[in-house]
Amino acid sequence: MTTSPQEQAPAQPQPEAPGGHPQRWLILGVLCLAVLTVVLDNTVLNVAIPSLTRELGAATSDIQWMINAYSLVQSGLLLTAGSAADRYGRKKMLAAGLALFGVGSLVAGLADSTGQLIAARAGMGVGGALLMTTVLAVAIQIFTPEEQPKAIGIWAAVNSLGFAAGPLLGGFMLNHFWWGAIFLINIPVAVLALVAVVVLVPESKNPQGDRPDLLGAVLSTIGMAALVYAIISGPEHGWTSGRVLLTAAVAVVVLAAFAYWESRIPYPMIDMHFFRNRRFTGAVSGGVLITFGMGGSLFLLTQHMQFVLGYEPLEAGLRTAPLALMIVALNFTGVAAKWAARLGTPLAIGLGMAVMAAGLAAIATMASGGYAGTLLGLVLIGTGAAVASPAMSHAIMSAIPPEKAGVGGGINGTVAEFGTGLGVAVLGALLNSRFAALIPVAATSLPAALAAAGSAEEKAEITDAFSSGLETSLLVGALAVLLGGLVAGALLRRAERGDTA
Repeated sequence: MTTSPQEQAPAQPQPEAPGGHPQRWLILGVLCLAVLTVVLDNTVLNVAIPSLTRELGAATSDIQWMINAYSLVQSGLLLTAGSAADRYGRKKMLAAGLALFGVGSLVAGLADSTGQLIAARAGMGVGGALLMTTVLAVAIQIFTPEEQPKAIGIWAAVNSLGFAAGPLLGGFMLNHFWWGAIFLINIPVAVLALVAVVVLVPESKNPQGDRPDLLGAVLSTIGMAALVYAIISGPEHGWTSGRVLLTAAVAVVVLAAFAYWESRIPYPMIDMHFFRNRRFTGAVSGGVLITFGMGGSLFLLTQHMQFVLGYEPLEAGLRTAPLALMIVALNFTGVAAKWAARLGTPLAIGLGMAVMAAGLAAIATMASGGYAGTLLGLVLIGTGAAVASPAMSHAIMSAIPPEKAGVGGGINGTVAEFGTGLGVAVLGALLNSRFAALIPVAATSLPAALAAAGSAEEKAEITDAFSSGLETSLLVGALAVLLGGLVAGALLRRAERGDTA
């Protein structure tokens, strides 16, 4: 019979001053700079797709792999990267992540073939996994419990700022430079952040130094990468295609083997007892559904703005920016953290997700009437996410022992990757099925249907069908977010009552 890590003598992180690290806010700025580098690169790449197609002669499959190589590597390595940070030192892994991301950006910027660019993006995914897991772990170590919600809120705001600024920065760079500049611009930022990390960030790790779980690392990497690939491939190849079913089966078998292995060894990467903790399961389930609703709805809304309303990519980016700007404003000012503290975590998450659901419903029912309804929905989604998302991340991190903070960061990142991919796949599939059932021509996409239309009346009918599919998909997303808020809030409330008892 094995002994769970919670029954052993707990390993505590290196102690900080009673009021937190004296330079904690400056260090948080450094961490946010590192996060901003990663988030900007992901959003900028989408704007550069036409340039890459034209100048590198990239086929559609090449473009897909340029995007997916990064996300597959990052999502597969998140848990392993978090475990390595706990064992070998979070500062070391953060510095290694910045170095890898910078080198990968240099190779990507100078690539002269699609193969080189895909390989560089995969290398950047390794650096991104190390960065995304260690940033939250370091923040948890240097801030007091009272300050952690505000610090996590600022971290979430920087993520949103990168999401909003990426298309704008990408459009500016591509108007003045060649496509490689969108990668080379990462290098000075990565170098600056690397120097600041070396000088300012304190080292912290699990002093007990758990034995490395090599088999667990291999299983989690293969399982998560296969799962994300199945979700990404579903809309393109069909959910019942052999490729998708085989990849999904591999994911299920390997992740089941991972869970079994983790429950049998004395030093697991993820202690399966975490899933008996209502606080942990409530926060994870809510986190998946927050990113499900946001990721899927924004993916569809961007298509609606470009294909139906006729906006250019830069114009569409400007018109979706209010969502991110609301998150930035409410978290940088500390307003969201004050609301969450006053409401309590369960109510803050439940109410925040209800406001998000209302925003999705507003876009679904009012988007066809002009931008005013869309703007209202974006503001509501941003307000709800500003309150619920940082509270969710803090609930995940606080449910995990401090010595496992790196793994907590990995779980938080995995939740976001999985929820976003699932939202894009499921809501996209709903839109496509509704759209295909209503259009008067045979086509698999809106541009193809419009090209095949023979009259203005048919084109109007096709855009109406797309709007109908968008409405159905966003209403399903709204329902999922609302139910997720109710479930997460209830589980967290029960956990709090259990703690009090």
